[in-house]
Amino acid sequence: MTEGKSILIVEDEAMIGMMLEDYLDALGYRLHAVAASVDEACDHVRQGGFDAALVDCNLHGEKSWPVADLLAQQSIPFVFATGGMADDLPPTHADRPTLAKPFTIGAVERALGKIFATQ
Repeated sequence: MTEGKSILIVEDEAMIGMMLEDYLDALGYRLHAVAASVDEACDHVRQGGFDAALVDCNLHGEKSWPVADLLAQQSIPFVFATGGMADDLPPTHADRPTLAKPFTIGAVERALGKIFATQ
């Protein structure tokens, strides 16, 4: 089911991005790209070419809600990565799945499985 699925990682911490990339590889997903800012992530979303996204809620102190809005407009499933309660989701995305830091490979697998199961 994961074979060939391409994932956009939206994460501003390089080490976490690399860890997620390793997890995706181990789980049979393909990495589309790693975007470290809201602008960069929005550019990737506009260009498309991926199946889902893992979106950190906070990118260099800026909330990633514009990225989430674009993903939702294009019907691309995504999971919010959150570091805690400071990342209260906006009401328009409150029903989106979340992945709490620190990540485990099992939690990433479950989160992605959840969004692909609803397609």
